[in-house]
Amino acid sequence: MTIYFYSTKDKYGSFSNFSHHPIFLDGYKWLTTEHYFQANKFIGHPDYHELCAIISPKDVAKAGRDRSRPLRSDWEQVKDDVMRKCVLRKFQTHVDIRELLLSTGDEQIVEHTVNDKYWADGGDGSGKNMLGIILMETRLYLKNLPVQVSD
Repeated sequence: MTIYFYSTKDKYGSFSNFSHHPIFLDGYKWLTTEHYFQANKFIGHPDYHELCAIISPKDVAKAGRDRSRPLRSDWEQVKDDVMRKCVLRKFQTHVDIRELLLSTGDEQIVEHTVNDKYWADGGDGSGKNMLGIILMETRLYLKNLPVQVSD
């Protein structure tokens, strides 16, 4: 079975970067992983802090795609690792969605939308599905963590 997600209102909506699961990372509280990801396109520039202050994940995504902003020169090389970092923190922080992710077993996870051929499947399976791949990597990492035993 393949698990498809996109809308934050669906069963697996917490897998979306738009889901309202705040994270603390790099000294800031981020309202969503989308906020962290988009702001990191502009490290060292005032746009970084501007994106931190935007409330809506949809609005922060739009601002992050605005090419009049000075995109960091190494973005294409680091974007996957930036996504890995914030997705892992999200599932480390929120027990309920960590359990949901782990409950998917070894199923394929796919962000299903025509709106994105890199992070999602492009709607027809021709996309790269990098967010789905990162979610499966995160699931494997969390599954293999040693059990903490307290005295």
